[in-house]
Parts: sequence; C-alpha cells; structure tokens
Amino acid sequence: MSDPNNPNIGKRTTPQWALYQRESFWNTNNGKYPIFNTDPAEVEKLAKERLSQGGWYYSSCNAGLSWTHLANRQAFYRHRIIPRTLVDTNVRDTATEIFGHKVSAPIGFAPIGINRIYHPTGELSVAKVAQELNLPYCLSSAGSYSIEDVGKANGSGPRFFQLYQSPDDELCISMMRRAFDSGFDVCVLTTDTWSLGWRHNDVFTGNYAFYHDHGAGDVGLQDPVFKKRLEEAGIDPKEKPKEAGAKWIDEYIWHGHALTWDKVKWTMEQWRKISGGRPFCLKGIQRVEDAKKAVEMGVDGIVVSNHAGRQVDGAIASLDALEHIVQAVGDQTYVMFDSGIRSAADVFKALALGAKFVFLGRLWVWGLSIAGDHGVRHVMKSLLAEFDILMEVGGFRRIGEIDKTCIHSLPNSASLIAEKCAI
Repeated sequence: MSDPNNPNIGKRTTPQWALYQRESFWNTNNGKYPIFNTDPAEVEKLAKERLSQGGWYYSSCNAGLSWTHLANRQAFYRHRIIPRTLVDTNVRDTATEIFGHKVSAPIGFAPIGINRIYHPTGELSVAKVAQELNLPYCLSSAGSYSIEDVGKANGSGPRFFQLYQSPDDELCISMMRRAFDSGFDVCVLTTDTWSLGWRHNDVFTGNYAFYHDHGAGDVGLQDPVFKKRLEEAGIDPKEKPKEAGAKWIDEYIWHGHALTWDKVKWTMEQWRKISGGRPFCLKGIQRVEDAKKAVEMGVDGIVVSNHAGRQVDGAIASLDALEHIVQAVGDQTYVMFDSGIRSAADVFKALALGAKFVFLGRLWVWGLSIAGDHGVRHVMKSLLAEFDILMEVGGFRRIGEIDKTCIHSLPNSASLIAEKCAI
C-alpha cells in the first residue's frame, strides 16, 4: 500500500487501488483532505443532509418495516472472513471478466432509476466514473437521461441495460434496440418490480417523481414509440409533463402487469435478434426453483437480488438465497449478486459464497447526491482501495482464490442488533 514504487504496480492489469489510501494520508500535508468520510454510516448521514426530502426518501426507503433490508445486513454479519498469512500478495490483481469484458474488479454499478433527483448530472456522472474505473455500468430503464446520452457519457466503458419490460411489445423492442445501438451489450430484465413495493414514507409524502417535476425522463421522452403514444393520447410533454410522466411510468415501466416465463422467453429472443446473441440475464432471482427454470430456459446469467429490501418485506436475505442458488446452478450459469453491499468485506463474502460478480447501488447514489461525479468517484475508489487492501492483508492474490473455504459462517440464529444494521 505505502510504496508507490512497488514493482507489483507494473505487473497488474488494474491500478494499485490501495494507493488511494496513501494518497489520502499524504495529501493532508498540503491541507487536502478527502471530500467526505466514506464510512457508510457517514455517507448516509451526509446524503440525508444534502438531499431534498423526496430524494432522501426515494434513496433510503425500504418495503414495509424494512425487515428484508435488516435481513440483508444481518446475513453479511453472520459470515466471517478467515485470513491467510505469509502469502506473497505483493503480486496481486483485482481484475476479472464478465461477459467478455475485462474489468478492474468484480464490482459493478447497479441499475437505479431517476438519478437526476439526486444530482442534476444524474446518470451522466455515474456512467462517466464507471468508464474511468473500468467497472460495468448498468442503466435503469427508469433513468432520467436518455439511453443515447448515457452511452456517450460512458465512452468505451462496459455497459449493460436493465429492462423494466413494457406490456407494449413495440416499445419494449424499441428500448432494447436503442440500448444495443448505444453500446449496451448485455440486457438485464428485472423480474421483481412490476409495481413498486409499499414504502411508507414515499406513500405518506406522495413521493413519486414521475408524477411531479421530474416527469417521464429522457429515456422515455426520446423514445420514438413513446413519442407516438403521447401523440396518440393528445399529450404534449412540454405542456403536460406530469401527465406524460404518469403515462410513461403507469403504462410502460411499473405498470402492474405481471409477466410470466413465456414472456421472458419472447423478450430473450428479441434481444438476441437485436444484439446478435449478446447475453440476456434475469435480475431478482431468490428461489432455487426459479434459478433452475432460468437455466433451463437458457439465460446467460442471473442476479440474485431482493431489490435491496425495497420490494417484498420480510423476505429471505439475498445473501442466504445466494448460497442455495449457487449450490443448485452455480456451475450452469453466471451467478451475480446485489442487495445490501456496503463494504469490501461484503463484496468478499458474496464472492466467497459463489457469486462471480456483485453490484452495489446506495453507496454511489449517496456519493452522487453529496458531490456529483466527484462523490461517485470518491466512494468507488475508496471501495476499490479497501478491497485491494483486504486482499493484500487477507492473503489473496486473485479473485479466483476467493471461495467458501475463506469464510466461517455462523448459524442463522446469530444476528446483529437492529441499531447496528441501520445502513
């Protein structure tokens, strides 16, 4: 970490992320300090201070009583890393590969909608930083900025497109075609959000940005099919932005029309025609039976996710679901994970339990809300540095060395007190 001339630097395929800690320490000699404390609790606290009430509620609300969110955090607590010692970690690398993309770490930007309510630059800042760090960026189809503009902001970075599938087949195909034409070469269909879960604070305050000032967002407003639908309905989005937003979100994104496996098959076929066979994945898998069905159908990957506790209250922790799913199909498909990641140790534990890749969301959302692209960059570089240092001092040279032998797992009855799980 401390030697900026360490010969390992020239041997890695990724930056020596750990040097970000040295840089932070040394820069204080010149009166320069990090822009904020990256302890997740401090990031959360500062974001709450910076955001509007609506932005804060939308970024922090969980379904119901937040029991699923709590279960996610307690699941990470139950698993303990077993460090190795006297391992030559002078030569180590955080690099990995996902769907043909060689990336800097097994960490990606989870899809989160309407980023403009957190910061004016929204998805553009996040996509830009993802490209700088060579980490996969996943754009939500409920985003603020257009697919095309976000693709440009991401430059040469690896990027995926998360699809909330519309019941309108023509619009669904249009969204996927626009995504592929803009360089998004993996489609991730979310399967747990036909409607939003019940989130008390959002409901109490009417916190639904699409019905208010945000409106539809450019993902929708720049879609030729949606433009046609607005014209057919006699809605001018400039004169009636709220009505346009309501039409977009109610009919094409969180529309309440539950889809089935048959429709997933159709969507996968359409994506593969459009993309020439690029990967198609399902996000929101929690049951072994569903994971097996996905494999049987021929999807290229699954994201084990409970939407970070924002959809079904009282559900199984996503990390617990991961264990069972990996045992059942881990050798048959590319298993990814999200829901509750807050630290490098969390990333490590998910990988040890069999995930090949992890995505995180709230940390970078809060960083965005605090300082735009600077905040996103600081949060993510800090996480990468923490992960690099964990590998160094924990005795792990490559991502492939992280497996279930690296952790000790407590029984499900072991739990962390609720107050410590607030984040």
